[in-house]
Amino acid sequence: MKEKEKLLIDAEGYKYLFKGNDLHTKDGFIAKETVATAKYGDIVQSNKGVSFHILEASFLDKYWKIKRNAQIIPLKDLGFITAEVGVGNDWTIVEAGSGSGGSCCFFAHLCSLGKIYSFDIREDYLKIVEENIAFLGLKNVTVKQHNVYEGIPLKNVDMVLLDLPEPWLAVDAAHAALQHGCFLVSYSPSVPQVMDFVEKIRNTEGFLYLKTCEIAEKEWDVLGRKVRPRSQSIGHSGFLTFVRKL
Repeated sequence: MKEKEKLLIDAEGYKYLFKGNDLHTKDGFIAKETVATAKYGDIVQSNKGVSFHILEASFLDKYWKIKRNAQIIPLKDLGFITAEVGVGNDWTIVEAGSGSGGSCCFFAHLCSLGKIYSFDIREDYLKIVEENIAFLGLKNVTVKQHNVYEGIPLKNVDMVLLDLPEPWLAVDAAHAALQHGCFLVSYSPSVPQVMDFVEKIRNTEGFLYLKTCEIAEKEWDVLGRKVRPRSQSIGHSGFLTFVRKL
């Protein structure tokens, strides 16, 4: 069995994933031998005397280290999608476009008994997605260069997630691919995209428009009795539109 990766975390919450090499942190240097021989729960120190706790790296610890080219859908939105549609661990999910693969990797981890398909027209994006899938050790993702505006080559899908410039052009393809009663979700950064997508849904027989929403996240700084919203918080990321096949 492959040994789980080790994570080093300091008192401020800065995390470093150990990949078998010497670690150069903002608080000094840690030799690879020091980390390799340490056990989970141990504390090691850098050459500057700063302490780091050794933890077993979780999926999300590794997820934050994936390569990025195109923007990915933030976790706050992926988490809301998961709860809103009730993603099951045996679901079949189609994602288009792939971007950097954040969404397909997230759902592949959740749907350990299911299958994730990720489509994009850009070969350079797909190369990064494949590297991220391998980095995370995921085995249930299929990546393919394909234009979903021309159709989705699958049937009986549980969810189609669209992160596309013109999602309304993929509505008919999504309808053909989805199981009865299952979900189409569109993630769009701008209002005109939402307007055109919802208009297409309302004019497509066999789809029920559920809602469009925006998920805001505001982090707070807590230091003694000094409690205030963090100055640099996540602002607008995108609108989520939920649709169900009838």
